[in-house]
Amino acid sequence: MPANTFGEIFRITSFGESHGIGVGVVVDGCPAGLELNENDIQPDLDRRKPGQSHITTARSESDTISILSGVFEGKTTGSPIMMMVTNKDQRSQDYDTIKQLIRPSHADYTYNVKYGNRDPRGGGRSSARIMIARVAAGAIAKKFLREKCGMEFLAYTQQVGSIFTDKQPEGVTFEEVESNIIRCPDSETATKMIQLIEEIKADQDSIGGIIQGVIRGVPAGLGEPEFDKLPALLAHAMMSINATKGFEIGSGFSGVTLRGSEHNDIFYTDDNGKVQTKTNYAGGTLGGISSGQDITFRVAIKPVATIAKSQETIDINGNKTTVEGKGRHDPCVLPRAVPIVEAMAALVIIDLYLRNKAENH
Repeated sequence: MPANTFGEIFRITSFGESHGIGVGVVVDGCPAGLELNENDIQPDLDRRKPGQSHITTARSESDTISILSGVFEGKTTGSPIMMMVTNKDQRSQDYDTIKQLIRPSHADYTYNVKYGNRDPRGGGRSSARIMIARVAAGAIAKKFLREKCGMEFLAYTQQVGSIFTDKQPEGVTFEEVESNIIRCPDSETATKMIQLIEEIKADQDSIGGIIQGVIRGVPAGLGEPEFDKLPALLAHAMMSINATKGFEIGSGFSGVTLRGSEHNDIFYTDDNGKVQTKTNYAGGTLGGISSGQDITFRVAIKPVATIAKSQETIDINGNKTTVEGKGRHDPCVLPRAVPIVEAMAALVIIDLYLRNKAENH
């Protein structure tokens, strides 16, 4: 499978560079008959786009999406859906001074080794701007699964640096998440997070954090018992997002402090005859297959590598030098990463849903 393609039945292929003509995606395998237009896609892109607040990059892009194929008279046709956003506010000259440098914690070195020819403008293909493609495709997946199955995909900022909310994902609403610029559903904690990012920005530095994800309404039975376990595919999806350094599902690493008698999720049947569990340490999957409970997971995001502080480094010839980050960059990417996490979760689930339908046809 090409390295720029994700999924088996609902398959997406992204294209473009940060400072190229544009960024886009081809979605293949979307079922025919889904009502779809740009207004279904744009809201999620608006949540990801730059320049949306004073704690995000100042790059000014509308990120207006165009659907170029795969939709006729307002409905998907079953043929490939091509979507594209045109880049408007490139400042490629900001990167002239770093063409020959290997920036700390960037992909400069590894891209040079692998390809021998990299686009240094804004990171080129390694830029987080490429995530536009995933968010656009994910918006289609979310719409399909919401309308066909009543599923909901929600992510939010749980932690920035050492500041975190202990609010649990059960009951968190989209409105709460979108009520502030850091996308934390706890307003008091959100204020502290924003203050920290403002301090970090003033110090010409960056900070990371953790995004909590929850998927509601997933039917039992999605996922495969061996290599394509649902948690394994979610881990793959989340770890493919720029700046991601960790993934856990359910109790995750904290579960190692519990005994089996404490960690086991006890089954029962509710008043409607639905199988439930008293706890959800498993995070909504058992044996790699969805259990019907909420799927809960967390994604750790590192600090942005580009900072304005002077740092030691080397050039492409191995000579010692220093570098200062140029261009416009986020002091913390978490608020803009929230819709990306939702999109990748939806892309995993829709592919497993369609695979399950095909297997049981």
